Amino acid sequence: MPKACYHHGQLRGALLDAAETLVRERGVDGWSLREASARVGVSPSAAYHHFASRDALVRALSERVLGRLGERVSRAAAETPDPGTDHQRRLVAVGRAYVRWALEDPSVATLAFRAGATGPETSLDPHPHDVLAAELDHLTTTGGLPPRARPGAEFVLWSAVHGLATLLADGLIHLDDDQAVDHEAERVVRATLTGLAHETTTPGPTPHSAHTKRLCQRPGSPGAPALHGGA
Repeated sequence: MPKACYHHGQLRGALLDAAETLVRERGVDGWSLREASARVGVSPSAAYHHFASRDALVRALSERVLGRLGERVSRAAAETPDPGTDHQRRLVAVGRAYVRWALEDPSVATLAFRAGATGPETSLDPHPHDVLAAELDHLTTTGGLPPRARPGAEFVLWSAVHGLATLLADGLIHLDDDQAVDHEAERVVRATLTGLAHETTTPGPTPHSAHTKRLCQRPGSPGAPALHGGA
């Protein structure tokens, strides 16, 4: 394959595009950095200027994919009409968008959560977790969720919605069409929120993810280490 000519910065994006195509064709693990390089017509040594290893390329691709998911769920919430007295509608829209996303591109969705993209160096805006947390904060403010149930609620709701998406993607649950998927996603979201609103168990320690740990490490955040000597 002849080598393509890239201006500064274009090769990185081309390698990410090639890796994403390979994930769709072969799954998360069935390809190499050398193959991604060949897809864009450059040598592996050229690719190493942008990604030190295949893992680095996978992490960068995961960041890109999670960024798209963040935009998608944020847009789903923003485009939901005024919910009126139905305070759960925006979160229903978020849940539907999440499940649809996971089913439309299952291999790439799997990569996004297996690759460890949400490490300390990652800064996605909006991050899917932050969208979910903001919507739950809004639900609490508007009276749709008791403040006592708010701590850690995003992990409970994420577990429910991600569980549905995974069962559908793996073929363990079958639904006839997109309308049925939306309906089931709505049931899961509403059942989870209703359960949280009426739970009698006192919330325990709040779970953590790589993303929430990163947030805690930011200077000035609760739990962040103090900075000394101008470091």
